[in-house]
Formats: sequence, structure tokens, C-alpha cells
Amino acid sequence: MARGQITVRAARWSATHPWRAIAMWVAVVIACFAIGSVTGTKKSEGDGDIGEVTRSEQIVKDGNFADPDVESVLITAPSGTLDQAEAAKVAGVVIQRMRALGGVADVSQPTPSPNKDALIVRVTLKDGEEDARVQPLLDTTAQIQQENPQLRIEEVGGLSIGQALEKTLGEDFKRAEIFSLPVTLAILLVAFGALIAASVPLLLALSAVAAAIGLSAAASQLVPAVDAVNSVILLIGMAVGVDYSLFYLRREREERAKGRSHVDAVEIAAATSGHAVVVSGTAVIISMAGLFLARDVVFSSFAVGSILVVAVAVIGSLTVLPAVLAKLGRWVDKPRIPLVWRLTASKAKPRFWPAVLKPALKYPVATLLVAVTALLAVSAPALGMTLKFPGTEDLPRTTPVMQAYDRLTAAFPSTGTSHEVAIKAPANQAPAVQAALAELVQRTKSDKLYAQDGLEEPRVSKDGTVTVLEIATPFEGGSQQARDSLTKLRTELMPQTIGKVPGAAYAVGGFVAADVDYAAHTKAKLPLVIGFVLLLTMIVMMVTFRSVVVAITAIVLNLLSAGAAYGVVTAVFQNTWAEGILDFRSNGAVVSWLPLFLFVVLFGLSMDYHVFVVSRIREAVLRGVPTKQAVAEGITGSAGVVTSAAAVMIGVFAVFATLSTLDMKQLGVGLAVAILIDATIIRAVVLPSIMTLLGDANWWAPRWLRPRTAKHATPPAAEPERELTPVG
Repeated sequence: MARGQITVRAARWSATHPWRAIAMWVAVVIACFAIGSVTGTKKSEGDGDIGEVTRSEQIVKDGNFADPDVESVLITAPSGTLDQAEAAKVAGVVIQRMRALGGVADVSQPTPSPNKDALIVRVTLKDGEEDARVQPLLDTTAQIQQENPQLRIEEVGGLSIGQALEKTLGEDFKRAEIFSLPVTLAILLVAFGALIAASVPLLLALSAVAAAIGLSAAASQLVPAVDAVNSVILLIGMAVGVDYSLFYLRREREERAKGRSHVDAVEIAAATSGHAVVVSGTAVIISMAGLFLARDVVFSSFAVGSILVVAVAVIGSLTVLPAVLAKLGRWVDKPRIPLVWRLTASKAKPRFWPAVLKPALKYPVATLLVAVTALLAVSAPALGMTLKFPGTEDLPRTTPVMQAYDRLTAAFPSTGTSHEVAIKAPANQAPAVQAALAELVQRTKSDKLYAQDGLEEPRVSKDGTVTVLEIATPFEGGSQQARDSLTKLRTELMPQTIGKVPGAAYAVGGFVAADVDYAAHTKAKLPLVIGFVLLLTMIVMMVTFRSVVVAITAIVLNLLSAGAAYGVVTAVFQNTWAEGILDFRSNGAVVSWLPLFLFVVLFGLSMDYHVFVVSRIREAVLRGVPTKQAVAEGITGSAGVVTSAAAVMIGVFAVFATLSTLDMKQLGVGLAVAILIDATIIRAVVLPSIMTLLGDANWWAPRWLRPRTAKHATPPAAEPERELTPVG
């Protein structure tokens, strides 16, 4: 055993100074969380440079517009025809009471809908805290509704929708976080058969998540964070934190069962599983670092959070975990769960996994062809993948405010999806800009792609150089008609009107533009990110296993796993057959950011199992065991821990698939399915088939890559009784 390894040295120090190591870890976690609390979180204010929509945002920003929040009070009939006189009377009450509120800057006169089936009063708010401004309006609207039950009186706007969704989705995430803990604990209890052993990985993962959340807040001062980053930290942190502890703890128990002392068992676990944790953690960090190449604030924020939580989990598994195991000693196996303990502690030769491996070992070519063909078939739907942002129409309709939003956009289409036309021109060209805008509006009035209720007026900056106009479309933001209306604006209407103004720069932004431009941006960056991740991961695997073939095999297997995940997500969410099962409404697309993020996460997490399994195979080969037998021993010996680790990941990811938002559902399903495929078909069928087929060629490496002590292409044989040699 390589006593000079840093993982072994760290483990020995921690095991011989357990209280000091535990106290230091607790202090570090508290300090990290405290640092985040002191610095606070700096939120991102944009999406980076993703095309024309970014130019539009910059033009609007150059205009220095006062951009107050506006809430709308909608008056409709609960059923039948709206009584215009009664609605006008109630609208007068709304105007009077809203003007009396301190946070209100202005209240418009009531405007009837084109079909005369609704009346709208628009309330402009002063600057201030969101909740402090919008809650009095909501209370006033509710009071007026109570006084007038013969009408339906509702408030709709960005602040009221945001407040309602924040409450709903906040409860959603809390429920997911609460459920993920007992699910993880239950799986670990089955894996270990003892309460303390099951609790140790869970506690380490939670401490890593807490520390990473604090560090992420501090890091947001350099790389601004997005709202979902803490959820991503929880998702990744629970997965890798439990996995790394699981690998380490199972190996330590295995060595103790052979009669090793607690310290020696910890050292061997550090030299083998601990080293595998470092390698797999490095692979995950490299994968996540690829997100920076996308040059997007969302991906950069996710990358920072993920890298931090993985790094903390790796450090924790190498430092405090050995201390905890050494201090607990045999108490780690207490209290035992009677039936489950007998199953986990049984020394009987396993039957299930040898039976699963039999086809791959006996008929490697046929098994490999069948498995790869099946995976390619599962991946096939990904060829027809369509990318879209989830729009307002994709938000859950369980809240009254979203139901009111649907009624508002049905009565006043211009309050729904709209394109933001932004123009910047010299001040002396202002008359020409206004004339061109008038022509543009006139041309949209005769086109069914655009809404005609005309609630919006152009906004002009104080210096007269920037003009902004909202041009609405009556179609949902994710619809093809909305995209067609954007394309027509950008390629035909804008060049033929605004484009004729001398010196004018213009761009079309808004939700639809962001959707289209972001999808194009993601597709353009995906090959770059994939190339970066593949290249660096291959280098890490080559250096770790001293084999070019093992590195190439790892890349190919993980690509198969990622492709299958893409295929499943596409087949499930671009169609309607699974809507009732997963409680969602298909928008015929996959969320724009998902393919890129899913790839790097899957590629990183898949390396956990690959490194762990191949490490066990290589250990056997280094003892002089033939490759075919080593494959059987390595996979059978690691099957229990890999299955348990995969079950934890699948359980956590499946909980996220129950959330209300479409993007979280797709992420949860994609990750859960990919890990399931990776831990079963990939590791138990494809990997043993290909390694059995290659035989000694698995370990081929050019001379410069071979270990200094090696004289042959294959790893040197060792005596059967030799201590297990660590990976790398």
C-alpha cells in the first residue's frame, strides 16, 4: 500500500487525531456558511451575450427609462355577459381606493377589451420592496371582490405573479428537499443494515451542501448567481456527497471484516476508494468547468455551485470521514436492523450479479452488439430534439393568479406575449423614427400574427435617442406562430421600416426572442463544451489508469449513457403520452439549457461508477488475475456499493422530477434515467463485454504513459497475497 499517497497520509492523521479532525471540519463548515451570510448573494442581471436579444436589452438600458412595475385589475363576469355599467361602477371604486394607497404612483382609467367582455384598470407602482408594494394592492382587490360577488375582480401583474409563484415553488422545493432526506436515508439503511452507518454519508453530504451554499454566496460577488443555484448545489451535493462516503465506508467495512484494525482499514480505504473519489471528483469538476465555455450567466453560476460542492464533498470524504470511522469503530454497525443486517453482512457468495454478468463474459461480442443497439435505439428520439424556454403558459395553473393571467391575456392579447422593439438613433432623427414606427404599427395591424388591442404606446428616452415599443402577438410564447411573428419582424418589417432611418440601430427582444436566441446560442456552444469535457476527462483517465484504451472506453460508454438520457427526455417531454404520469403539459420541446447542463452533469457523475468499478478490476489485474476473471471479480465486488450509490442518486433525482416546473421535471427525469441506465446496462453489460473482448489490450499505453516500473504493455502481475495497490 502506498503510504506516501496524500489520501493515505490525510486518512492516517485524521484516524489518529479524530476529535481534532472532526472539530476542524465543523469549524470549516460553520465558517463557510458564515462567510456566505456576511457577504450575501449577488444576483445576476442578464443572460450574457446570446445574440440580438442582448443587443435589444442594451439599447433599452442605454435609454435610462424609468421602468415602474404595473399591476392590472381585471373585471369580468363569473359567467354570461359582463354588465358594462356595473363593471364601470366597480372600476371607479378600484381607481379611488388604489390611488389612496401609499405605494401607488398612478392609476389609469378603465379600458374595455375589444370584445367588451372585460374591463382593465392599470396601476403603476412606486419603487420599493416588492412585497411591501404589492400586498396592499392584493388586499384591496380582495376586499373589493368580497363587496361585489356578482363580478370577478382579480389582480394580475409581474409582482403578484412572482409573489404567488415564489410561494408555490418555494414550498415545492422545500417539499423536495424534505422528501430527499428520508428517501436517501431509507436507501442507505438497506445498503448498510445499520442506522449509524446509514447516517454518516447523509450527514457528510448535508455538511458539504451547507458549506458550498455559503461559499457560493461569497463567490457570487465575482460570478453573479441565479435563483436556482442552491437547488443545483443540493441536487449535486446530495448525489456526490453520499456516493463518495458510500464508496469509502463500504471499503472500510470490507477491510475490517477481513480482520484489519480500524486505522489499517481506513488506510486501505483511503488508498483505494479514497483515490477513486479524488479521480471521480476531479472528473466531475472538469465536466462542470466546461460550463464556463458557454459564456452564459446561468451556466457559470451552476458551474461555480457544482464545483464548490463537489470539492467540499471530496475534501470531507478524505478528512473528516476517516476520523468519524476511526472514532466510531465497530459502533458504526449499530444499531442493526435485524433482517436487513443479515442480508448486508452475509458472506455467502452472491448469485445475482454473476448471473447478470454471465452473457457478457461468455458471449461478449453478441452481448455488446445487443446492448449497444438497444442504447442507440433509446437515443434515437434525441435526433428530433427541439429546444424552447418554458413560457408563462408552462407555469403551474394551480394558483388563482395564473388562472387570472389566462383570462387577462384572453381578453387583452397585448398583455401576454410581446416583442420588444428597441431603436437607437441620433436625436435629430426622432421624427423619422416616429414615422417609421407608425408605418411599422400600421403594417402589424393588418397581420394576424400580431395583437390589435393597442394598449401599449412607444417610450422615448429623455435625450430622444432611444425609442422602445412593445408589439404583441396573440399566441403563446412557445408557439410556432409567436416565432413566426418574431422572424417576420426581424427579417421583413423592421428592415423595411426602421432600417430606412439614417444612423438607426435596432433590435427585437422579448421572451420569444430570448427563447429563439438562447436555443441557437446553446446549440452553438454545445460542441465546444462537449469537446472540452471529453478531452480533459480522457487525459485524467489516461493518467489515472495508465491506459489509452481504458480512457477511450470510458468516453464511449459515457456518451452512450448521455445519448440514452437525451432520447428518453425527448420522447417523454416532446410528446403527450406521459403527461398524466408526470403531471405536466407538454410544450413539444426540451428546455433550452437542459442538453448542455445534462451532459456535463451526467458525464461527471457517470465517472463515479466507472472509476470505482475499473479501479476494482485493475486491482485484481495487478494481483495477477486474468482480465476476464478480474472483470467478474471487480464488477461483482463493486456491484453492491454501485447499486446503492445509484439508488441514492435516482431517489434524489426522482424527487426533483415531482416538482411543478417543467425544467426541474425534465432535469430530474433525465438524471434519474441516465443514472439508472449507467449503473445497470452500461456497467453490468456493456463494460464487462468490451473489457472481456479486449482482454490484455485494455491496458495498452504508449511508453511515455506507462508506470516507470512497468516493462510490458499490460500491468505487472503481483503475488496473490500482495496488499491491494491503489489506482494510478
